[in-house]
Amino acid sequence: MKQKIILTGDRPTGPLHLGHYVGSLATRVKLQHEYKQFVMIADAQALTDHAEEPEKVRRNILEVALDYLAIGIDPKKTTLLIQSMIPELCELTMYYLNLVTWNRLKHNPTIKAEIMQKGFGEAVPAGFMMYPVSQASDITAFKADLVPVGEDQLPMIELTSEIVNKFNRTYNCHVLVNPKAHISQVARLPGIDGKAKMSKTLKNAIFLSDPENEVAKKVKGMYTDPGHLRVEDPGKVEGNPVFTYLDAFDPDKTKSISLKERYSKGGLGDSNVKKYLLEVLEGFLSPIRRRRQEIAKDPQEVWNILFQGTEEARLVASSTLSEVKKAMGINYKSK
Repeated sequence: MKQKIILTGDRPTGPLHLGHYVGSLATRVKLQHEYKQFVMIADAQALTDHAEEPEKVRRNILEVALDYLAIGIDPKKTTLLIQSMIPELCELTMYYLNLVTWNRLKHNPTIKAEIMQKGFGEAVPAGFMMYPVSQASDITAFKADLVPVGEDQLPMIELTSEIVNKFNRTYNCHVLVNPKAHISQVARLPGIDGKAKMSKTLKNAIFLSDPENEVAKKVKGMYTDPGHLRVEDPGKVEGNPVFTYLDAFDPDKTKSISLKERYSKGGLGDSNVKKYLLEVLEGFLSPIRRRRQEIAKDPQEVWNILFQGTEEARLVASSTLSEVKKAMGINYKSK
């Protein structure tokens, strides 16, 4: 293996959706055949804004794991792990916090956008402000040099690189590895309401685990071109979520192109395009749904996979922490 991959993972605050798939999940399935890969269920980070809902976070660890396995992440090729079960990550985070200024965290564009989205105002949990440093801990603990992310997460990779460089420079070592971001071709999927990003929080997502009737309901209500009032009217393709989804999921690109041409010239109704999109999404989701239902019959086996992967991951993180403490000169030993 020439490269190791660590994905800071997904926060278990709910099941995963199509935006997660095009943003990073599809990349993980592909790259697991090429590199050593760690995929994290970031439950500790989920608590930074769900501290009063620990049971929700715990429950969704299994939901996220089911989604991973259903889409084709293979535990024989990918190490699946639970963040909070690796205390070495918390210790690394503490050391890294001393290398980052509060001002730097405050001006992180991803954090600023999420604070606005969540409506924190001035009541931002300190843990939430510091979770980019926790992500740096996750990445560097496994010496990852490639991290699949969406474009909105690039500031997190930049901050990780800053921490890596400052640590190696401060302690005159080469312990930490500088990561590179791997951006998927479809880095962001808009919500079904036409908003910029599909999100559980905004309630505009199609989940990988949604039943067929729920998918149909959501597709039927999707935002399109508000100016496309009659079938014969020309419609806008750019910025139209229906066509964005077809770009991401339709295996027949020729047909998608044809539909775009007809829609933009006039003569194609929104309902017809949505009907085709539903066929495309069901062709993608139905095999995932079947696999998920089958795997869910034995939840203890899913937990066993997570526990085994976490044990393997902890050995790696522990080794990195030992190197970090040695470089810092704080690897004390009792006589």
